[in-house]
Amino acid sequence: MPQNINQPSNQIRLTNVSLVRLKKGKKRFEIACYKNKVLEYRSGVETDLDNVLQVPSVFLSVSKGQTAPTQDLAKAFGPKTPVNDIIMEILKKGEMQVGEKERHAQLERVHNEVIDIVAGKLVDPRSKRVYTTGMIEKALDQLSSQGGAAQKPDEGKGSGTATPTDGEASKEKAKEMPTWTGVVTTKSAKTQALDAMKALIAWQPIPVSRARMRLRVTCPTNILKQAAKVSTKKEAQNETEDGESEKSSGTVKDRILGYVEQVEAQDTVGQEWEVVGFVEPGAFRLLGEFVGLETKGRGRVEVLDMAVTHEGD
Repeated sequence: MPQNINQPSNQIRLTNVSLVRLKKGKKRFEIACYKNKVLEYRSGVETDLDNVLQVPSVFLSVSKGQTAPTQDLAKAFGPKTPVNDIIMEILKKGEMQVGEKERHAQLERVHNEVIDIVAGKLVDPRSKRVYTTGMIEKALDQLSSQGGAAQKPDEGKGSGTATPTDGEASKEKAKEMPTWTGVVTTKSAKTQALDAMKALIAWQPIPVSRARMRLRVTCPTNILKQAAKVSTKKEAQNETEDGESEKSSGTVKDRILGYVEQVEAQDTVGQEWEVVGFVEPGAFRLLGEFVGLETKGRGRVEVLDMAVTHEGD
């Protein structure tokens, strides 16, 4: 005859669980959370603990259903610390335990998000067209497979007369350049996408540059023909290093147009002049700083499009 198997009445069975562990006072404490909710809570997307915790209890072992004794909690966290505060501390500071399948799925999600962001922000500098996500992914794989940096086309093909000092200088320069070693789950996709773009632009495994911004600059007409008086800190530094002062000379209008790579339209309406054009992202802050200081707040720089690209044929 079949026999009934009795389960302990105090055993808590949990499914679809993600564990968060924290070691404190020589004991390891665990809480049981819903999958994907821990990261949402830590990033501020989810604020309701009821949607994060499967059970509002602290465990010594979730898999065994063994809750933490009150005396252990008091010894580790303090005798007057409420259980809810203990749970919050574990949730914020604890290490999240995820299964291999979940870890792989999470890594793949972040990876795809990083590739999509990069592909939307970089273009071929010659055609100004965007690359496919596949080409961006291949270029980043090339960087990560070579320890974060790709060898440039002419690098390592010297005339044979390089001195050890030259080699050391090259190594030092390479150390200072951005590197890419692959996607991780501990950083946001946006942060990693910025790192990836810096490495691609620095090492150029494929020809890339940042997609240009489309801006509208507005300035009072009575200021346009005045000699530019203001130099940004960056320009002053460049003048000192290079002995050049092209951008810091001329009229206010000349200086503004010097930042614009391609003018789309110019017009004068009443006592205001405006220009719409395309600017490299790196020049945007300098242009805004110059216009603000030179016009004493009367001029404006407006972003019409953060990244202007041309789709491939």
